[in-house]
Amino acid sequence: MRGNGNRPPAEERDPSEGRMSRRKLFGLGAAGVAAAGAGALATRSLVEEPPAALAVDHVSAPVPFYGEHQAGIVTPAQDRLHFVAFDVVTDKRAELVELLQEWTAAAARLTQGREAGAYGAAGGPPEAAPDDTGEALDLPASALTLTVGFGPSLFDDRFGLTGRRPAALADLPRFPGEQLVPEISGGDICVQACAHDPQVAVHAVRNLARIGFGRVSVRWSQLGFGRTSSTSRAQATPRNLMGFKDGTNNLKLEDDRLLREHLWARGDDWMAGGTYLVTRKIRMTIETWDRTSLAEQEAIFGRDKRAGAPLGGKAEFDPPDFAAKGPDGQPHIAPDAHIRLAHPSNNGNAHLLRRGYNYVDGSDGLGRLDAGLFFMAYQRDPRTQFVPVQTALAKRDPLNEYIKHVSSGLFACPPGVRDAGDYWGRALFA
Repeated sequence: MRGNGNRPPAEERDPSEGRMSRRKLFGLGAAGVAAAGAGALATRSLVEEPPAALAVDHVSAPVPFYGEHQAGIVTPAQDRLHFVAFDVVTDKRAELVELLQEWTAAAARLTQGREAGAYGAAGGPPEAAPDDTGEALDLPASALTLTVGFGPSLFDDRFGLTGRRPAALADLPRFPGEQLVPEISGGDICVQACAHDPQVAVHAVRNLARIGFGRVSVRWSQLGFGRTSSTSRAQATPRNLMGFKDGTNNLKLEDDRLLREHLWARGDDWMAGGTYLVTRKIRMTIETWDRTSLAEQEAIFGRDKRAGAPLGGKAEFDPPDFAAKGPDGQPHIAPDAHIRLAHPSNNGNAHLLRRGYNYVDGSDGLGRLDAGLFFMAYQRDPRTQFVPVQTALAKRDPLNEYIKHVSSGLFACPPGVRDAGDYWGRALFA
């Protein structure tokens, strides 16, 4: 469980503790006194192994933070999401690098069930703000993962990154019918926090935002519940708010060959071992859908609602037979069924690793739920994977009568953090 906030021994304290500046006291708030500047690197040395008292089941146990790839991508999808996109408000490259170092140090602690900073929520100097907000004290790690990505807008002329923008991070085209709201789209940096406990996920995002004060500001964020995809064969396929199993043909962490081919970026640049994330907030007109006949709902998706089997099949994972016809001579799966339009066989063998969540953001003031799907898909190159699939769906999918895309994001997610001397995006700034 997260630490009790006891004050560290003298040898672990920041030597400048007795002469804190006004910036450290009131403006930094970043990771408390100990995480300022070079202290952020020292803080990483304080990351410890999770305590033995921590529950070992998958719901509460920690997920390893260090590795070749970032956690939170092929990690078995957790139940809750807090996704946030930040704008960088400093124009100083050194401050951005320092922020990423501090964030990485905090993330290494948080994902192991510890507090964001060395002093914790109640162990630092009383005249300084705590370096953890405290609402997750006594809660286990809850399989928290924190995954970071860099948006196209980060690669302008502010930080000398213009020439380092990957070709695969090309702006998405405008798709027919989308109604994007600029204020909840884009962003310089994204953080995806997934956990089995929503308070743990929210706590992590809150503390990263606190650490980033004065260097980043929140552009938009999204809470999600009830994962809509399985990323492991050990997980049952969940349902979206339309009642259908979602992402049956998703890439899974067990699909080593397919992951190498369709998920992880290759080459010798800073993105090798990373991946690309597309997000779309898709609002559903729930009330209209709920008045649609079962036969029409199943025809639109091309699947049986209860079993999830492709029409004409018997079980969820039966391969769809797009040539099979019913007694009336018509295809079991209509030419414009969602399953047909999105299938890899109709999109140049494009596979995606989907990691979406349901959302309900209250009502719209007109007696309708503001609800739908927060879609997230990881892939090796959005130009050859997400773009052709979404183009086909935007043009022909009858599901468009019941949904609208209101937010969009595109992010380059760097490879994993290898050890305590590494940090998110280090190779980009090398």
